[in-house]
Amino acid sequence: MLKFIVDYIESISNEDIALRPPGAVPEKEFLNKCIKCNKCLQICPYDSIVTAGLEHGRSFGTPIVKAREVPCYLCMLCPPVCPTGALDNNLLKKEEVKMGVAVINEQTCLPYNGIICRACFENCPIFRKAIILEDEMYPKVVEEHCVGCGICERVCPVESSAIIVKSNHHV
Repeated sequence: MLKFIVDYIESISNEDIALRPPGAVPEKEFLNKCIKCNKCLQICPYDSIVTAGLEHGRSFGTPIVKAREVPCYLCMLCPPVCPTGALDNNLLKKEEVKMGVAVINEQTCLPYNGIICRACFENCPIFRKAIILEDEMYPKVVEEHCVGCGICERVCPVESSAIIVKSNHHV
């Protein structure tokens, strides 16, 4: 019965895309290793990491980042404090983080509609590598350099965000 309820909650959950904190191992392994100790939440100086709610089904109680609300600022304090290895304790460089990949919706992105905007480009912590400007105007995500922190999604002035980070995990 409980499995049915969890499956039902997951099936009706909204399209809210949640990211895992930096250094998260693959999702199945993460769910097996994470003991929901909240050490990563406690050490995060930006309150970027929150606890997954019931709408996340089996991920309930585990750490997530909701980029549009508060992205990960890549301070790299959380991976070393994880006692179980659900977050890779050896991950120290922000350039090596792989939380997801940003995707630009050219239909809603302001520069593609003739309005100058450089918000995602200017605020990307992997400056001039993860997001570049083509013809000095049009932002493009360079997937191999994008860490998926979500800062670009947060700073996008378009109401529903023209750039969204697709998580590397199914949370």
